[in-house]
Amino acid sequence: MKFSLSWLNDHLVTKASLQDILDLMLKAGLEVEEVTDPREKLAPFTVCKVIEAKPHPDADKLRVCTVETIDGVKQIVCGAPNARTGMTAIYAPLGTFIPGLDFALDKKPRAIRGIESHGMMCSSRELEVGEDHDGILDLDDSLKVGTPAAEALGQTDPVIDFEVTPNRPDWLGVQGIARDLAAAGAGRFLRNDPKKVNGSYDCPIDIKLEATEACPMFAGALIRGVTNGPSPDWMQARLKAAGLQPKSLLVDVTNYISLDRARPLHVYDAARLSGAVVARLGRKGETLEALDGKTYPITEDMCVIADNSGAIGLGGVMGGVSTAVSAETVDVFIESAWFDPLRTARTGRATGIHSDARYRFERGVDPHSSIDGLNFAIALILEYGGGQVSKAKVAGSIPARMQKVTFYPVDVERLTGLIVKPAEMKRILKDLEFDIEDAGDAWYLLPPSHRFDMEQSADIVEEIARLIGFDQLPTTSLPLPEGGRRVITTPRQARVAISRRVMAARGFLEAVTWSFMAREHADLFGKTEDVLAVANPVASELNYMRPSALGNLAQAAQRARNRGERTIRLFEAGPIYLGDGPKDQRTVIAGLVLPAAERHWQGRAAPYDAYAAKADLFALLAALGQPGERFQVAAPTQPHWHPGQAASLKLGPKMTVANFGALHPGVLKTLDVEGPVYAFELNLNALPVMKVKSTKTKPVLERAELTPIRRDLAFVVDAGVAAGDVVRHAQSAEKQLIAAIDVFDVYQGQGVGEGKKSVAIEITLQPKEALKDEQIQQVIERIVASVAKGTGGVLRG
Repeated sequence: MKFSLSWLNDHLVTKASLQDILDLMLKAGLEVEEVTDPREKLAPFTVCKVIEAKPHPDADKLRVCTVETIDGVKQIVCGAPNARTGMTAIYAPLGTFIPGLDFALDKKPRAIRGIESHGMMCSSRELEVGEDHDGILDLDDSLKVGTPAAEALGQTDPVIDFEVTPNRPDWLGVQGIARDLAAAGAGRFLRNDPKKVNGSYDCPIDIKLEATEACPMFAGALIRGVTNGPSPDWMQARLKAAGLQPKSLLVDVTNYISLDRARPLHVYDAARLSGAVVARLGRKGETLEALDGKTYPITEDMCVIADNSGAIGLGGVMGGVSTAVSAETVDVFIESAWFDPLRTARTGRATGIHSDARYRFERGVDPHSSIDGLNFAIALILEYGGGQVSKAKVAGSIPARMQKVTFYPVDVERLTGLIVKPAEMKRILKDLEFDIEDAGDAWYLLPPSHRFDMEQSADIVEEIARLIGFDQLPTTSLPLPEGGRRVITTPRQARVAISRRVMAARGFLEAVTWSFMAREHADLFGKTEDVLAVANPVASELNYMRPSALGNLAQAAQRARNRGERTIRLFEAGPIYLGDGPKDQRTVIAGLVLPAAERHWQGRAAPYDAYAAKADLFALLAALGQPGERFQVAAPTQPHWHPGQAASLKLGPKMTVANFGALHPGVLKTLDVEGPVYAFELNLNALPVMKVKSTKTKPVLERAELTPIRRDLAFVVDAGVAAGDVVRHAQSAEKQLIAAIDVFDVYQGQGVGEGKKSVAIEITLQPKEALKDEQIQQVIERIVASVAKGTGGVLRG
């Protein structure tokens, strides 16, 4: 929202400077984004007078001018056709930046066709104060040499651009801004209510409401004999300051009132209307050719303005071409209606129309502004376009004002710590146009009709604190709870925090990628469902909730590789989505490595592989208090893993905790990622909650006094038996003595039957007391029996 300082002064009597106004706007919650002060932009330019202008000896279109400037008499070569002796113009000295040309003059005189030029005389376009560029500005001869250009051109009005919050639609009018600034102490607010204009005849155009839920009230009036020429200069200047291009008197009046009072209006060429103007709901098959030149289909839940010819506008959004005003318009019908905000918003979203009217109506227009807006428009059109106005015609009724809000003055100190006198509270609330009924401990406040966000005492407290100044809030700290402050996290949050530290310590960089991905990419990671498709994606390629974090991580790694990175190690802690149910969201830790062979004179270092991914995964599980021996290693459970180079970790036959290994080459090709890529994805939701230790004290170190005993065993098992199953069954034979079991060889070939393989393991026994050979042999026999029972394996040889 943009407005000029002089525009604000129409509604605010103040002695505050521009900086004071900006400070008070910030205090009142109006976030200023930019201030454009033409006096600063035009500061280097001053008024000059041409003493003599004679033709250039070597160029027919150039003139050599002797110019009296603020810097003395200068010689300037000028190409403008209107340069003449005695004229008053605008002078730009050497080194000046010319905004309309986007370059700066040289700091030294420049020779043009052999004659030096000491500066420049400027056109209106070069100064960005107009569109004329055929000649230099020809000013009033009464202006003195050295007068600042901003003063000479009347360009002294700063323009303020600020952000409007969704809960304050009244700030979409300069009047509403002035009201809040007056309450903040900037000066005295001027309401400037338009006077009622009495018509000389009954309005011949009938108004009907067939959908009061969409349009509860519609006011209108006819003006005959209007001259629809250009709007007055002051109005055009203000519209330009707000970023709007003036068009004609009738259109400019509606735009001006929309910006001045946050009251959208619409004007129709009465000669193009057919029968009564009706506010109704849309009908199946209807369309509207709107003022933006596009044709929109109309649905049955849209508010439509129509006449006998059909739809002529979408209520609160945009009018139609068929009844638009033009330079030939003589009779104009003015519409000042109130439209339902929710229906207006739905219509705007369905059509994709972005208009100033929609922007205001969907946020909430003051329903009591309809008559005032109509009277204001009539007054401006009659003053600058002439004509005869009819009596106003009103259909429907104004919605009732909001219910009273019970405000407790003690809440101000209780909730904010501010000590504000009751008299100051009443001043602020009266400046904001609240009706106050003082009942002692409680005040009963009737909010003004333009404030839709006042519902309870706390809302009033916020208004008072805002206008007193949030910088005045005391900085008293809250009292400490008994036992001091404690950081309370859920088990899942604690696991995520631990995982981040572990992954960073192991050389991974944390990435944060989208929770969305392209649906064709999501198909690579499992079955997709329509319920997880994004109806309004932020980008066309992010139209599905991701079922895995690995796809986005792989593409991020490839982008890093494309920019020259070598070995890339990324991880992400975030959600994945397996359905739309409350329990279908999972929190995962995903790690991914895109390896590159090291260049070294001693040879290539071993690249990262599936076993390295497993090592990182098991290190993470250990840090989370999950012993690795409790998990079973099985085939991968998802299609995006490379068969034979990936595996899964399970807790029982149905609960998959993680997958690790190499990603499938076909998946990488579809993602446009250069492989190989190794990764793991751990589902934190699937991990069991470990028992909480009764104390944080570490247990006493039990130092082994005896040397460990190691034995090697080789079992012949079916080729389909996993080596992990052999280890698991061997471990279960003697949990007290067995400290570790490692697989050191898997063999298939000569000496082993067809369909069989040999799995060799090293068993480490850690005795607490001396063992005899017979006792050790008994342990080995129990291990052999356990493996035979669990896997069918027999000792090799």
